Amino acid sequence: MRVRLLEIENFRGIGKGRVVFQQHTLLVGGNNIGKSTVCEALELVLGPERLYQRPVIDEHDFSNGAYLGAEGDPREIRVRAVLTDLSDEQLRRFFQHVRRWDDEERSFIDEEQDGLQSADGDGIVWALPIIFIGRYDREEDDFIGDTFFDHPLPECDELDEDERASLGSGRAQFNRAHKRLCGFIFLRALRTGSRALSLQRGSLLDTILRLGGEGAAEMWRDALGALQGLDPAIGEIEQLKVIRKSIRTRLGKFVNLAPGANSVGFFASDLTREHLREVVRLFVATQPSNHSVPFANQGTGSINLLVFALLTIIADLKEHRSVIFVMEEPEIALPPHTQRRVTKYVVQQMGQSIVTSHSPYVIEQFDPNDVVILSREGSTFTGTPIDTTSVKPKTYRTQRRQFAEAILSRAVFVVEGQTEMVAVHAVSSALERFRDDYMHVDLTGVTLFNAGNDREVPRYAPMFKALGKRVYGMRDKLNAPDAGDAAENIKSFDKFWESPEAGIEQILVRQVPTRVLRSFLDAVVQRDDYPKNHPYVPERIADDDLATLAENVLMVRKGDGYGFGYAGMLIEQCQTEADLPAFIRDALLTINKQLQDEPEVALDGAATQAGTAEYEKHLL
Repeated sequence: MRVRLLEIENFRGIGKGRVVFQQHTLLVGGNNIGKSTVCEALELVLGPERLYQRPVIDEHDFSNGAYLGAEGDPREIRVRAVLTDLSDEQLRRFFQHVRRWDDEERSFIDEEQDGLQSADGDGIVWALPIIFIGRYDREEDDFIGDTFFDHPLPECDELDEDERASLGSGRAQFNRAHKRLCGFIFLRALRTGSRALSLQRGSLLDTILRLGGEGAAEMWRDALGALQGLDPAIGEIEQLKVIRKSIRTRLGKFVNLAPGANSVGFFASDLTREHLREVVRLFVATQPSNHSVPFANQGTGSINLLVFALLTIIADLKEHRSVIFVMEEPEIALPPHTQRRVTKYVVQQMGQSIVTSHSPYVIEQFDPNDVVILSREGSTFTGTPIDTTSVKPKTYRTQRRQFAEAILSRAVFVVEGQTEMVAVHAVSSALERFRDDYMHVDLTGVTLFNAGNDREVPRYAPMFKALGKRVYGMRDKLNAPDAGDAAENIKSFDKFWESPEAGIEQILVRQVPTRVLRSFLDAVVQRDDYPKNHPYVPERIADDDLATLAENVLMVRKGDGYGFGYAGMLIEQCQTEADLPAFIRDALLTINKQLQDEPEVALDGAATQAGTAEYEKHLL
């Protein structure tokens, strides 16, 4: 089973939204775009343990906090999920509620004109629609919510008054047992372990106990019996016996106690299941110490891994293929190699994984077809897979880390090589020093992307544009016209610059003052890696010859090994904005103005408040 489609109404910052999911899905979008809201919406409709929360929703969960309409009538939160790839067991269990789904059109055929004629066509599959509905109940002065099988409703005149007024308007309930069959697991961004690693109802440890087969009831009975065996010994502790006697004597002056010494005593616990749930804690010993301590005393990274480990145990007990695994920011407090390992495990072992992340080490584990870009216009929200047809799979595999960083960015600046990467970054740093109104590319969220050569620069524009990014491109002057789709791809750039020179080295040396070139050569000639076949003796080199020498030095010492030391040092010699190479400087100023004039989208305050409140109620 997997989530194919999610529709959201009036939930948090989303007035109306629609997200399409892949087998594995990486949710991508700007800061506060609504990634967490999508995850929380999934839990509302699929999470069985969410029903332990009371109330299930509150006023902050409604879009803009408005749970009543203009006329005082209750507004409804609606989260509708379409589930496909049902197992044989799920089809048997839900056969009365499944409907034929057109996966290409992403709609049910009974909702399409003449759709029944294509019931057995290509791309038509069985799917299960379910819906969460929540609203304010005036009579109870409380918020209510529940999940139902979503099927075409009967006409209103076929329903009695109570059915029409009910939360689901006659729909059958999709209960906790049904949800457990879906295998939904949610790892939130904020994880303290306070619920996950306790034995409270609905915790991860409690879930493992329940899924582990018969014997949970007997376990609690046996544990309570063992504690009862401790009670006599506790009561015989000498210091406690003295206190017992004093309390019994003093209390007997005011209350008619039962006869005997046992009318007052000390016991190991309240001797109830609920008390044990509260006090039993997981202890862990990690190197270099062998001393076990409560999980709460572990570091943040260790707690994250503990929570993740419990989730994978639950997935094993549910059998991997029936698990829908939702993770927010799995990278929190974990080193890169662990981030990769955790994400790789989830993608390979879970039936469906839905992930949000700000880590390139996590993002690079997903194929480009798995990326779903989230966007919004006002309160309308969409999430659709990106178009990756312009980039070959081999190209993506070789550039995986760069793509991952670009996905996290606000804008992408595609350049042709390493020297260009260094030069652009250095010019941006210089502009930050020289101008108060300029923001460095790192601050405006611009990722520099190395295309490898000048012919490859246009190739990446359509893909990054499909990601919802602003896309900029820069390359050297070509010695022959573009071939293929390059001219069409260039149209996808928000701005594209082609150099008047055949190489970046010519731009660097011909667009800076002579004194900058001399300062550059004075500095680099002192380096151990200075190319000895291009001697520089200051008093013997005329100003007219400096550009040629500097260009040769840059050419010899270009690339990954020397790019920063030489191209970067040339820019560092610039003392004013006017000293900077105009081709690069003007491009960066254009990009900076566009991005500063169009600030990133942010959710409204009510949505942010709702997210904080939700985290506080669901600490893991």
